[in-house]
Amino acid sequence: MLKDEKSIQALVRLIEDPDESIYGHVKDKLVNCGPSVIPFLESSWEEEDYGLLFQSRIENLIQEIQYTSIKDKLKQWINSSHKDLLTGALIISRYQYPNFDESSVRNFIQEIRNDIWLELNEGQTAYEKVAIFNKIFYGKYKFQGNSKDYHSPLNSCLNTVLEMRKGNPLSLCIIYSTIAQSLNMPIYGVNLPNHFVLSYLDQGNINTIINSPNKYGSLFYINPFSKGGIFNENEIHDFLKSLDKPAQRNYFEPCSNSAILVRMLTNLISSFQQVGNVEKIKEITELRNLFNLNG
Repeated sequence: MLKDEKSIQALVRLIEDPDESIYGHVKDKLVNCGPSVIPFLESSWEEEDYGLLFQSRIENLIQEIQYTSIKDKLKQWINSSHKDLLTGALIISRYQYPNFDESSVRNFIQEIRNDIWLELNEGQTAYEKVAIFNKIFYGKYKFQGNSKDYHSPLNSCLNTVLEMRKGNPLSLCIIYSTIAQSLNMPIYGVNLPNHFVLSYLDQGNINTIINSPNKYGSLFYINPFSKGGIFNENEIHDFLKSLDKPAQRNYFEPCSNSAILVRMLTNLISSFQQVGNVEKIKEITELRNLFNLNG
């Protein structure tokens, strides 16, 4: 390990070399080392006084290593057999916040989950369970849709959404459905145009028993952006008509976790288009394209 540290420190000292070919070689070696070299780069940035070129290169190197790490983790997620939604969403959150404490995020989600669990029992209907969920989620924890800063990239990063208790429809749906599924509530994301909602699946065929249409397998729908309001498929039909969109089946049924992450990345691209950040648009588009390449 000590030999590795000495080798890394030697490479770091070469970052200031004015010869671009030497720097290019050093850069490639450090990037290939991965996130483990970041502490060495950060301490050198703080402690050494090599000048502006050195500092600039250090900053660019850290950003490239962090981006490469996110890209690699997203590739692994895409190629995994179990595409856990929360894990994938947190990988994307690291694009903006590479150093956030993931254990704190998971612990907070578990805390909310436990508070809801305490009030649930087997005798409750799906509607009663959602009412309890909403009471805790929106009442006790004060989650709400962020209408004021709707296009902010903060709304697409789960760590900041949990911190602010505000988010866009997609981020709130991700948190809501993650907690619900951990409580054995069959709640999954529905990818609407210009919106994102949740479906409570009719696993007991209740709609069939009461002679109500059950065309898409949903007992009802939930809008987490509007404090967990419950609605039916007729409102989706009306919503699609207002947008002059066809009533495609995929607008009524749950989508895949991959589709949710693609939507999350699309939202981030839109956020940075609002402020004209070309570099971030390029990088996030590259992350989104991983899904096209890997399926």
